[in-house]
Amino acid sequence: MTVPLWAWFAVLAVILVMLVVDLVAHRKAHVIGVREAAVWSVVWVTLGVAFGVLVWSVWGAEFGQQYFAGYLIEKSLAVDNVFVWAIIFAAFAVPREYQHRVLFLGVLGALVFRGIFIAAGAALIENFSWILYVFAAFLIYTGWRMFRSRNDHVHPEKSKILKLFRRFVPMTDAYHGQKFLIRKAGIVVATPLLAVLVLVEITDIIFAVDSIPAIFAVTSEPFLVFTANAFAILGLRAMYFLLADLIHRFVYLKVGLSFVLIWVGIKMLLLDVLYIPTTVSLTVVATIITISIVASLRATRGQGRREVQTESAGAFRIATPEEIAAAEPLLRRRARTTPSTPGDAGAGSGSESSHG
Repeated sequence: MTVPLWAWFAVLAVILVMLVVDLVAHRKAHVIGVREAAVWSVVWVTLGVAFGVLVWSVWGAEFGQQYFAGYLIEKSLAVDNVFVWAIIFAAFAVPREYQHRVLFLGVLGALVFRGIFIAAGAALIENFSWILYVFAAFLIYTGWRMFRSRNDHVHPEKSKILKLFRRFVPMTDAYHGQKFLIRKAGIVVATPLLAVLVLVEITDIIFAVDSIPAIFAVTSEPFLVFTANAFAILGLRAMYFLLADLIHRFVYLKVGLSFVLIWVGIKMLLLDVLYIPTTVSLTVVATIITISIVASLRATRGQGRREVQTESAGAFRIATPEEIAAAEPLLRRRARTTPSTPGDAGAGSGSESSHG
């Protein structure tokens, strides 16, 4: 697959434009409802599918199927990521109107980190072909571990990252709008929103360690790996607001995701022994995910939307208007000091008095 340099720049330009559009559309903090989330989800999915159709038409059916297989794997694994975000937001009692800003920056960081991981993975595969067997074993182990821990829950309040953050970064217990840092009594302190952003970024990195090797199992083309990741990730914010209150209904999703990881791990392990067509891989992944979702929804029929309940990571609150007004400017301007003569001082005094 030959990809000209301008195609890379074109894709990056599209991603940047869509990020700007999303940021402008949500520049004011507000609660994102199900309807708005559904509309944005359709927009992002349409964009991802349209790019897949473009790949299919320009580079052929094989590469088009590889893109869609990678996109489906990443999108499916992202659902589990979304549920972890919901638990983090619940543990920190993050007001809904502030959640989009955190997710926007979280997704932006995820794109950067995944780009780095993909470049590193492609370089390793090109120079050390045996690394594919390491990836395969890792995916099978991760899938088995996910299956065994399918009923376990994330506990942000027990996170070692959170403990380190609180140890080294002074933090207030109050949300000051969408600010991540404020200045109190001359000291810069973090708001709980910064701690939440750190945890979101860490979970993105952890999930990337699983998902990127999984995509390399269906395609070795860095362009397809990156674009499948990027277009799947761009819709995560909308997916979160659409699915966050439905975590309790996806009871078999982790089982399905574990089988997907094990499947792609086995496919990668048998790479030099048995060729499995991309069409088969795509069909198997789609079938596993569909069965796990349908089975989950059937098992939880009649249950409506409800907020996630989890242990609190602390007593967090919204700052009062008095506290917000008392917060000092984060960046202080240094007063200019210039040498002056008595005459200059007198002129200055006269100037000030002339203004009353």
